[in-house]
Amino acid sequence: MISALSVRLANVIRRSARAALVPAVAIVLGLASAVSPATAQQPEQYSQDELVGAGHRFFGQISGGLASVVERAVQQYGQPNGYILGEEGSGALLAGARYGEGQLFTRNAGTHKVFWQGPSFGWDIGGDGARVMMLVYNLPDTSAIYRRYVGVNGSAYLIGGFGMTVLSNHDVYVVPVRAGVGARLGVNVGYLKFTQQPTWNPF
Repeated sequence: MISALSVRLANVIRRSARAALVPAVAIVLGLASAVSPATAQQPEQYSQDELVGAGHRFFGQISGGLASVVERAVQQYGQPNGYILGEEGSGALLAGARYGEGQLFTRNAGTHKVFWQGPSFGWDIGGDGARVMMLVYNLPDTSAIYRRYVGVNGSAYLIGGFGMTVLSNHDVYVVPVRAGVGARLGVNVGYLKFTQQPTWNPF
């Protein structure tokens, strides 16, 4: 009699434990499903509207043609996973050099100081100073920006007072967007070298 009672009591305990376990598992699964979409909603890339908004704040009153240039870049290359805002100066007498500095913005790896410099070659006479926004595509990590990026032939565009060129290093693309560059945009070909520290050596 006592043995049978013990068996019944053990069975009751097991059933109670199972009954308590089912809602606990459901709660855990529910929490997991609630967290996952929120995490997935944070993309690595920047949308066209985000880029145009950042550019408008950066360029200020002269940003009228920015949206058209950014739209052109997004149509051709998609959404970047980083962008640079900075200032640069350049000058040339057939051959020249360009120097700049700014901040690299990324969604998942924060903000990083960058410097760039590079030579330019072509029928190019003059000098300028400008604010520049660079869209960065396919950047695997922030250290990958510190390379030489060569100009892509035939990639120069002028739209509404803004100029866009395309630079590449394998499958990473940097698309500088400058305001008021005039004729200097399409007549020089060179590269940009990104560094962690400033240097006067454009090569």
